Amino acid sequence: MNDKEIPAFAGSYEFKMPKMGESITEGTIINWLVNEGDTFEEGDIILEVATDKVDNEVPAPASGTLVKTMFQAKDVVPVGEVIAVLEVSEEVKSKKETMIPSEANESHKEKTKVAKLKPTSSSSTSFSVSNSNNFFSPLIIKIAKEHHISFEELARIPATGNEGRLRKSDVFNYIEEGRPYKFAQPVTQDPTAYRIPQLKFDKGKGKVIEMDRMRQMIADHMVYSKHTSPHVTAYVEADLTNMVNWRKANKNDFEKKYGERLTFTPLFVEAVSKAIKDFPNINASVDGNKIIVKEDVNIGMATALPSGNLIVPVVKNADTKDLKTLAANVNELASKARENKLAGDDIKGSTFTISNVGTFGSVMGTPIINQPEVAILALGIIKKRPEVIETEKGDEIAIRSMMYLSLSFDHRVVDGFLGGSFVRRVADYFEQFDTNRSI
Repeated sequence: MNDKEIPAFAGSYEFKMPKMGESITEGTIINWLVNEGDTFEEGDIILEVATDKVDNEVPAPASGTLVKTMFQAKDVVPVGEVIAVLEVSEEVKSKKETMIPSEANESHKEKTKVAKLKPTSSSSTSFSVSNSNNFFSPLIIKIAKEHHISFEELARIPATGNEGRLRKSDVFNYIEEGRPYKFAQPVTQDPTAYRIPQLKFDKGKGKVIEMDRMRQMIADHMVYSKHTSPHVTAYVEADLTNMVNWRKANKNDFEKKYGERLTFTPLFVEAVSKAIKDFPNINASVDGNKIIVKEDVNIGMATALPSGNLIVPVVKNADTKDLKTLAANVNELASKARENKLAGDDIKGSTFTISNVGTFGSVMGTPIINQPEVAILALGIIKKRPEVIETEKGDEIAIRSMMYLSLSFDHRVVDGFLGGSFVRRVADYFEQFDTNRSI
């Protein structure tokens, strides 16, 4: 049997290359969105086809199963040629057999007008979107309803389909990432409000690098955070001399005793956890007009991956763990990050995040809040400097190990007193480190 021979299947339906315009005689298959053996619902997009004029998404004429594809991606196929065999579960109406993609889409739009992103009241509403398409297929609508995803949230999901269309895989990937835009709120349009001018800049010439999926998600997450939370940053300076000297004196013994490297990170996590217990409202998230103060203290650690992207593995229940356990957790997560072996549970559930920008030699930073948290702490490089200190003999100049701490917080729910007091308390725990502490 050759490639074009159609085998006989009970209830099979020959799915042909549709006509996509009066002068169009052939189309190029861009991509099959359904694999052989997969089931689909009527109206689901099953493949993308390109012509010399436009790219089209071809919907399924009925519910069923894709039995066999006759052509693959990049194949050029004449209009009317059988491109697949479908096992349909219901009769295919003649209108659907001859319907071109543009007509089919119009028909589905009429059937799913609820999918159009229109204001829910007489007042005009608007919101930022990650994909430019304002129509979602029946399958996307079905998934959104099952997971209680609003259209405001749906419109923010990064789309990888043709012309910015949202695919099923985009939605499921978004759900697996923990739905970072879950609390997206419509914004009332004020006719007097400032609008970003649509300026066109000369982007220049050079090497073009496509963002990978993670970089796109990071970009969307950061833009969403700045759009959602009014950021304020508070700075303090801390003297880490006692902590630095204690770690230097005990790190070798610590590793021999517990088999774990003693970096500064578990010491930082320990101090931050103590400060959170003192100021629990910094360990929160926002849900509309409600503030959710978290019971657990889960500290996220911004960590660089080998690709250069950042990820935030999480030390769960950090306030309940001793230094040995914290060191083990931190080392395990850091190792997994370097080897790209972090599991989904390793990066979920953070309630507060720290970013050790000092690792890269930065003196200080102004971090962007890791949504849906309300604050993030950046720790600068530990640098030796001459400082004036008070002694029994009076003021003296001494070489001290100093660090700048910067706390970015959401000014909707964290005011200057709470933000400033919290970061100062973290610095106090750093400075008051017990040099007589045993391991």
